[in-house]
Amino acid sequence: MKLIDGKAVSEELKNALKQDVLDYRKKSGRVPHLAAILVGDNPASKAYVGNKVRACEQVGYKSTLVKLDDNITQARLLEEIRKLNEDPDVDGFIVQLPLPKHINETEVTLAIDHKKDVDGFHPVNFGRMAQGMPAFLPATPYGILLLLERYNIETAGKHVVVVGRSNIVGTPISILLSRKSKSGDATVTLAHSRTKNLADVVRLGDIVVAAIGIPGFITEDMIKIGAVVIDVGINRVEDESAPKGSRLVGDVDFEPVRGKSSYITPVPGGVGPMTVMGLLLNTFKSANKEIYS
Repeated sequence: MKLIDGKAVSEELKNALKQDVLDYRKKSGRVPHLAAILVGDNPASKAYVGNKVRACEQVGYKSTLVKLDDNITQARLLEEIRKLNEDPDVDGFIVQLPLPKHINETEVTLAIDHKKDVDGFHPVNFGRMAQGMPAFLPATPYGILLLLERYNIETAGKHVVVVGRSNIVGTPISILLSRKSKSGDATVTLAHSRTKNLADVVRLGDIVVAAIGIPGFITEDMIKIGAVVIDVGINRVEDESAPKGSRLVGDVDFEPVRGKSSYITPVPGGVGPMTVMGLLLNTFKSANKEIYS
């Protein structure tokens, strides 16, 4: 079993990106600028955005954080989005999810200029991705592809089972891995909570991507010997022995599964850091007009 170290890979990529940013600054006289809108005081959201701000500092980006109260009206939030859409100095921005229940997330996503949608959630980017056209890829699937490439994990001709069908991870990674591309050409099964005989289906996977959002859902008996296991889940569970009374776990029952797998991502330190890396790379592409001129 080999551990897929997302933290180490992200640090390597950040170091390379630092140099690219220096070169870009010499050429253009500016640095890439990533903005984030944070609504409310959700602890997980605050932590995620904080990680993104620190990552911007590490690679030499300019970053802007727009903090809004959780009782903000949808109209006011859309106005903040409009401002970022129209700000020529902002290369890309995200609206951190989840949003308060009174906010329509679909309308918010549609309001973001797809040319600045570095999270890759806008239907224009999603559609272009599905057709193999240049697009901002959703950050987490992008990070997964980078990990597979860095560890030289073969995907062509393999059977990939993706567990979870969200628009943020499950559905896009199933499309990306099935495309005719470097980290693609796989036969992909997209499984979910309504899949019959789910354990039997998962057992077919040469590569299993767990993105269902349930702690320890993928158990040892669901993984065949030698499978590659990519754990996307980030779940906080109570643990009295932990300093904070809780700890982070993935969607995979890690210790038993690692003994059967050839490669596996840990939680934390696996896919999470690579999600931030995908966001940074999308922002750099936006600054360079690589996707949209």
